[in-house]
This record gives sequence, structure tokens and C-alpha cells, in this order.
Amino acid sequence: MISIRETHPGITDQKIIKIAKSHKGLIITEDKDFGELIFSYNLRGCSVMLLRYGKSDFEQVEKNVFKALEYYEKNPNHYFMTITSSKIRVRKI
Repeated sequence: MISIRETHPGITDQKIIKIAKSHKGLIITEDKDFGELIFSYNLRGCSVMLLRYGKSDFEQVEKNVFKALEYYEKNPNHYFMTITSSKIRVRKI
């Protein structure tokens, strides 16, 4: 596991995608810009898990993150996943 915040603070989102692709990794983020990069600019080759929640929703979002990670592990492919307190949306990319 790589923490961009710890190992590469301040790098661009494009460089984050490049690192994730080179490690065959999954980007877990709260930054909505990754959706635009993946879908509008066609920067593909990695998966993204976008977390959208309020502080009061954290416990339920955490449960949904684990559910989504289980799905990702059982179905290895590239996905854009949006996780909220009430749902998990998975879109193959």
C-alpha cells in the first residue's frame, strides 16, 4: 500500500494515476477530479474508489468501503466506484 500523502505529497492527479497503473493499484480518494480524468480525459488503466460522505456518515461509509473492496478483490478489473453512506455504485472502465 502506498500513501501518496506520505510518499509523494503535492504531486498531480495525473502522476497519481501513473503510480497506480504501475503498481496495478486502486486509488481511494475524496477528490471528484479523478472522475473527470478517467471519463473526460480517458486516463484509464487503474481503478478509483471515490468516497462521498459527511462526518456523521463515516461509519456506514467505512462498511461500504469494505464491501466494495471485497467486490474488487473477487472481480479484478478496472472500476470507478462511488461510495456513499447509502450505496455503492460500480462502473466498469
